[in-house]
Amino acid sequence: MQSLAGRIAYLYLLPFSIKELKSADLLPSGINELMYKGSYPPVYTQQIAAEKWFPNYVSTYVERDVRLIKNITDQAAFERFIKLCAGRTGQLLNRNSLGIEAGVDSKTIAAWIGILESSFIVHLLQPHHHNFNKRVVRMPKLYFYDTGLVCSLLGIRNETQLNLHPLRGGLFETLIISELIKKRYNAGKPRNLYFWRDNKGNEVDIIIDEGNSLFPVEIKAGQTITPAYFKGINFWNQLAGNKEGAVIYAGDKMQKRSSGITIIPWNKINL
Repeated sequence: MQSLAGRIAYLYLLPFSIKELKSADLLPSGINELMYKGSYPPVYTQQIAAEKWFPNYVSTYVERDVRLIKNITDQAAFERFIKLCAGRTGQLLNRNSLGIEAGVDSKTIAAWIGILESSFIVHLLQPHHHNFNKRVVRMPKLYFYDTGLVCSLLGIRNETQLNLHPLRGGLFETLIISELIKKRYNAGKPRNLYFWRDNKGNEVDIIIDEGNSLFPVEIKAGQTITPAYFKGINFWNQLAGNKEGAVIYAGDKMQKRSSGITIIPWNKINL
């Protein structure tokens, strides 16, 4: 038997990207509809209603896929854990706090997070290591790969509920970061995405690490551009001596500011 080392490649096939939906003329016209429906193929290719498809997906995932990865005897506890994770998408992953709410210890939480990662339900966004002589957050942030699944787990019944939902910002951030990951995986590139936050709450949602340069990106769920959108990037740029950046938002106008920051609509991401 010969080793295949150096002669194989791993391809990660995630749900549809915005670019793929657009090219097939399947992209929803509004951001709320996209967040609610998610990007799993059957919702589009078979035209199965999201509110019907996702509950069945969760049931078969827990009963079949999870058991193939690790035999979990308490399915109800695991389903409760997944729903708790859905409520934390876009937030720092505090395993102790999650364990208390789920009713299991932190070792079990770590193992269950590993199951969700290995089955491409969630991913962890790691903090960037560069601290600029400041105390920075070391916890990763938890994100789901698909917002439609999150909406189903949270009990959201239609897209209009997202207008005033308290997790709208987290869902939009989840969607955009998933899109950035898909773009890299589809191009066979490494996932060079991080976030940055210091202990005083200054934060940049995404740091794209190109090896010899760092590019900050802010993600905003609003449709109207305000000065607050640039606060995180401006703070980080001063520390890093950087002069560029991007804001991805839920509006529809592309802009290039004199500060070097590009404003990008959700459906025209080119990073």
